[in-house]
This record gives sequence, structure tokens and C-alpha cells, in this order.
Amino acid sequence: MTSVNAFAILAARIMIAAMFLVAGIGKLGDVAGFTGYMTSAGVPAILAWPVILLEIAGAAALVAGFQTRIAALALAGFTIMAGALYHLQPADQMQMIMFYKNLAITGGLLMLAVTGAGHYAFDNRRVASAVA
Repeated sequence: MTSVNAFAILAARIMIAAMFLVAGIGKLGDVAGFTGYMTSAGVPAILAWPVILLEIAGAAALVAGFQTRIAALALAGFTIMAGALYHLQPADQMQMIMFYKNLAITGGLLMLAVTGAGHYAFDNRRVASAVA
């Protein structure tokens, strides 16, 4: 892997993770409000804390490159479901833009799930130490 590719994958992990980290931490400031928003789409309130944990822990895993494929798949599933539940409103152009944004983010996460964390990641340290 060239150093350009290695840094590009690291940058992709950080950029995608930033959104989830900021969103997860933001939800901590108003868990009740977030829970109300979730239930407005028919999602059970009991899932508020698991969603917050997924966003924060998933983002941290992406940045660190730890269990990257699993974290990316979990976040991809969450992102596509959130897009379908909250943004798939063909009559509302802004909501459709948000839906397509979720599709694009899901695509990036699926690419990380397929390619893995790249060179600069904890995932690679474990492999390298197991081989040595």
C-alpha cells in the first residue's frame, strides 16, 4: 500500500467518524429530546442509549482503526436505517438531500468495511505482532 493510499484511508476514517462523534456527544446534552425525536418515527425509546453508544464508540473505533470492519458495518446499518426512517420523504426536497447524504455516508462506510482500516490502525498492529 502506498503512503498516499494509507493516509487517504486514515483521513476517510477520521472524516466519517467526526460526524458520528459530534452527533453522539451532542445527543448526550439532551437525551430526553433525542428520545422524543426517535419515538416520533416509531423507534422504541429504549434504543436511545444504544444509539448514542454506537455513535460514540463506533466513531472512536474508526479513528483508532480498531475492529474497523465491524464498526463500519454497524454504523452503515444505522445510517441507512436512520435515513429511511427520518429522511425518505420524496415530497420534501431537503429531506431527500439528507437521505442521499445518508446513502453516501453508508457507501463510504461500506468501502471501509471492505478495504479495512488501512496501514495506520490498531487492526494492523495486531496482525503484524501475530506474524512476528
